Amino acid sequence: MREFRIDVPQSELDDLRDRLRRTRWPEPATVGGWTQGVPLDYAQRLTRYWAEEYDWRRCEAEINAYPQFVTGLDGGGDDSVQVHFLHVRSPHKDALPLILTHGWPGSIVEYVGLIDALTKPEDPSDAFHVVIPSLPGFGFSGKPEVSGWGVERIATAWAQLMDRLGYDRYGAQGGDWGSMITAALASGIPEALAGIHLTMPLSEAPPAEERRPLSKPEKEALLFAKRFKVSGTGYSAEQSTRPQTLGYGLTDSPVGQACWIAEKFWDWTDCAGHPENVISRDRLLDNVMFYWLTASAASSARLYWESFRKPRMETVEVPTGISQFPHEMTRLPRHWLERRFVDIRHFSTPVAGGHFASLEQPETLVDELQTFFRTVR
Repeated sequence: MREFRIDVPQSELDDLRDRLRRTRWPEPATVGGWTQGVPLDYAQRLTRYWAEEYDWRRCEAEINAYPQFVTGLDGGGDDSVQVHFLHVRSPHKDALPLILTHGWPGSIVEYVGLIDALTKPEDPSDAFHVVIPSLPGFGFSGKPEVSGWGVERIATAWAQLMDRLGYDRYGAQGGDWGSMITAALASGIPEALAGIHLTMPLSEAPPAEERRPLSKPEKEALLFAKRFKVSGTGYSAEQSTRPQTLGYGLTDSPVGQACWIAEKFWDWTDCAGHPENVISRDRLLDNVMFYWLTASAASSARLYWESFRKPRMETVEVPTGISQFPHEMTRLPRHWLERRFVDIRHFSTPVAGGHFASLEQPETLVDELQTFFRTVR
C-alpha cells in the first residue's frame, strides 16, 4: 500500500482543450428537447465551458486534500489490480468504518462532498471512518488485463481492502453497481459486516401466488421501471455486449465521452428536465474527467460485459438499510425486497432525489446513513 496524489500533466489538459476546440459536430436532432439524446445547443455550451472556463486543478486540489492510496487486490483470483482509494479517518475514535462504492457513470467524485459530514458529524456517535475506492477499470484504479472482474470478485477485493486497513467490523454502502457489489459483499463475505445500506437494491419478483396487492406508489414505481427498460437501456445493451467497440469513440472524443455521461445525469436525476438544476456544471465535468483523463471508457463499460452474463441475487442476511429515492430507475416493493434482504431494519422513500443521490441530495443521504447505522453500531 502506498500513498497517492492525483497530478495530471499539463500537457494532457492542453491536449483536451485542443480536442474540444476542434470538435466535429453533427446536425441538430429532428425533435426538440432530449428525446433523441443530448441537444446540440447544450452539448456546445458544455463544451465551450469545458474548454474555456472549467478548472481541473480545483477538483484535483479538492481530492488531494484527503489521504489517498493505491494497493494491489486480487479479489481471490490469480491476477491483481491496483485500486485507488480515499481513506479518511474520523477524529472520533469509536467511529464505524464505512466503505462507499460508486457505479457507472459515476466515480469517487460522487462521495467527496459527503466526507466531512460523515467523519465529523454534530453527534460523535454518528461518525464514520470513510473508505472510497475507485472500481477496477474506473478512474485512477488500474484496468484488469484479463476477464473475470465482475461484481462478486470486486466484492471479494473490497473485503481484502478493509482487512488490509485493519477493520474487522465495518459497514458498506452503494448505489448503481455499488448496490450490487455491496449486496454481493453481504451475501458472500458477511462476517465483518455490521450492516449495508443501498439506494438501488435489486430482487427477483415473487411467484404469482405469493404476490401481495400493490399500493398506488408501488404500481407507479414498477411502471416507471418498465418504461425505463424500454427507452433508457440502450447504453447497457452496448456496454454489456460490445464495450471494446464503444471505447474507441469515447476514448478519442472528449465530447463523445461527456455526452455519453451527461445524458445519464439528465435521465437519471430528479432534475425537472435539466441536469444542472441539481448538479453543477463543474461537478458534472469533474466526474467526466475521471473517465477522460484515465481513458477508461472501455474498461469501465466492461463491468457490464463481465456482470450481465451471469447475474446473481443471493440471499442477504446482514442488517440492511434501503433508501429508494423517487427518481431512481428501479424501485421495488418492500415485500419483494424482503425475499432477498431478510433483515431490513430501515426502509425509506425520500421526497426528492434520483440515481445520483449523493450529488443531488447529499444532506438527505447522510441522514439516511446515520439513521440506519444507528441500528447496528
